[in-house]
Amino acid sequence: MILVGNQRGGAKNLALHLLKEENERVELHELKGFCSDNLIGALNESYAISRATKCKQHLFSLSLNPPPQEQVSTEDFEHAINRVEEKLGLAGQPRAIVFHTKENRTHCHAVWSRINLEEMKAVQLSFSKQKMQEVSRELYLEHGWQMPRGLVNTKETDPRNFTLAEWQQAKRLGKDAREIKGQFQDAWAISDSKAAFSHALEERGYKLARGDRRGFVAVDHKGEVYPVSRWAGVKTKQVKDRLGDIQELPSVADARTQFAQEMMQKIQEFQKQVEKEKKEKARKSEEEQQRLAVQRQAKQEELKKQQLERQQEETEQRKARLRKGFLGLWDRIRGENKRIEKQNRMEALEKLARERLEKETLLQYQLTEQKRQQEVQQRVQQKLDKEKQELQQDTEHFQQMKSLSEEEQRKAFMEKRRSYARKDRIRGPTIER
Repeated sequence: MILVGNQRGGAKNLALHLLKEENERVELHELKGFCSDNLIGALNESYAISRATKCKQHLFSLSLNPPPQEQVSTEDFEHAINRVEEKLGLAGQPRAIVFHTKENRTHCHAVWSRINLEEMKAVQLSFSKQKMQEVSRELYLEHGWQMPRGLVNTKETDPRNFTLAEWQQAKRLGKDAREIKGQFQDAWAISDSKAAFSHALEERGYKLARGDRRGFVAVDHKGEVYPVSRWAGVKTKQVKDRLGDIQELPSVADARTQFAQEMMQKIQEFQKQVEKEKKEKARKSEEEQQRLAVQRQAKQEELKKQQLERQQEETEQRKARLRKGFLGLWDRIRGENKRIEKQNRMEALEKLARERLEKETLLQYQLTEQKRQQEVQQRVQQKLDKEKQELQQDTEHFQQMKSLSEEEQRKAFMEKRRSYARKDRIRGPTIER
């Protein structure tokens, strides 16, 4: 059934709304945890208590609407309300239940006070919408009702529709049993015929097939076999009644072969994509190297120009120290010229050492940057080579799955299962460290 709930205030208005006589039948089914024996008084009690807290939305109101064609008992409504109450953490809180009947359809409303009297604060209702959707889905599955499409929460997981990134992520993460069971239950809940169920399984990456023991099974792209009744959580008779003649379905071996052919085509597309990306990366890497080479040359020319300009300026400064004419003669007589010339030579040597250090520093920086860029490009190419290698392994796997006979496929499948069991088995004593 559809569950819609929200936090709210307005106790009196909510009570009057629930007691409107526009319905053919209005029944106050339960008042629990309140002192008052009428709905208006009960909800006003919650409001009065909330005044001692900072909570303004002191009520949680829930409506429960079953499928139009289904007749739901009072016990089923109470069971659903208890499930929601437990899920949201409202167990033990005062509540009211009201039934409405209109046009021969019965639906239900439940209202809780959120104020915890012991702690005098409101019960926190985090992710209430998601939690109610979970309960709603469970109710549809338990009762075997046709589930609305909007309640199906599984994503389309057909591997034949994956992008390269999705394929790689799916291989890394895999699937757990709960996810697989949820996919089968979703497919069963939204289907009313063999064609609909087969299509729903196809959207989730499975093919409906005829099992070796003449039972309905599904096969995934890896060749794994899933009995429908077990994974959908329904009885074998229900599966037979809904799906009908099993002889129209392909065998497990045929389903595996068909999957292998389709997956090989998909893997080939991935391989072309990786090869194209590798060439594109190599082209961009070469362009980047050329750009960096031009940039390095420009920086070297700029440094050379700066050093030349500075050299000319410093040379002029050193020349200006040697005076001319009578003053220059006087400097030579008293030995001042020798001191100035010695100073000029020392500064010239320091200039050469400084320029050499600047050149070496620039060169070392450029070589480090070049090496770093090359390492980045190398890692990119290694990643693409690894992806290409993994795709080749996938191709070989599907090629083998396609070429094996039915008996060989069965033996390979059983050996794979046994190898998993051997890996999981602990051999001999272990020591905890």
